[in-house]
Amino acid sequence: MALRGDWVYENNGGTCVAIAGLDYCVVAADTRLSVGYSIHTRDYSKICKLADKCVLASSGFQGDMKALQKNLAAKHLIYQHQHNKQMSCPAMARLLSNTLYYKRFFPYYTFNILGGLDSEGKGCVYTYDAVGSYERVGYSCQGTGGALIMPVLDNQLKSPSPLLLPTRDAVTPLSESEAVDLVKDVFASATERDIYTGDKLEIIVVNAAGIRQEFLDLRKD
Repeated sequence: MALRGDWVYENNGGTCVAIAGLDYCVVAADTRLSVGYSIHTRDYSKICKLADKCVLASSGFQGDMKALQKNLAAKHLIYQHQHNKQMSCPAMARLLSNTLYYKRFFPYYTFNILGGLDSEGKGCVYTYDAVGSYERVGYSCQGTGGALIMPVLDNQLKSPSPLLLPTRDAVTPLSESEAVDLVKDVFASATERDIYTGDKLEIIVVNAAGIRQEFLDLRKD
C-alpha cells in the first residue's frame, strides 16, 4: 500500500500483554521490530521501567515509543526532586493519560499498557488508546497480535463487569506462576499466525520483592 508523502507514522508491529494479580503484575512483550515483511531487529525491548513498581509496555511506532518513554522519565525525575519519593502506579497512569491527550492533534502512534502495584500492594493494569483514554482492568493486550490473544485471556480470566454492584477488584484469580505460564502460552499461539510477533518473549514480574525479568524463545520465521 502506497503511503502519502506527508505520512510520518509507521507501525513496527509487536504485541504486549499484562495481567494483574492479588499481589503481583506480569507484563510481557515480544522483541521483534519490523516493517512490512522486513525484520529490522530481533532483540528490541518494548518494555520500559518507569518506577520501582511500575513498567510500561508499548507497541506501534518505535520513534514515538522512545519519545514517550523519555518524556515520562523526565517528568518522573522532576516529580522525585519535588516530592522526594517515587510516583505511584495510579499516579503514573494519570500522567501517561495526560501526556497522550496533550498530543491528541498529532498523537504518539503508540498503544500502551501500564502495569505495576498500587499503594495497597495489589496488581494493577491500565490500558490506553492512542490519545489517552484509559481504564484500570485485570488484564489487557495491545498490538498486532491483540485480536488473537485477547479472546483467550477473556476465556481464561473472565474479568468482572465494571457495571456490577458492589464493585469487585479487577484482579485475576491466578497465582503468579500460573499467570506467567498463561502469558507464555498465548504468545506461543499468537506467533503461529502473526508475522509481526516473534523471536523472543520478554516477561517482567512486579511484586513486593521488586522486579524480575525472564525470557522465552519464540518462532523466528
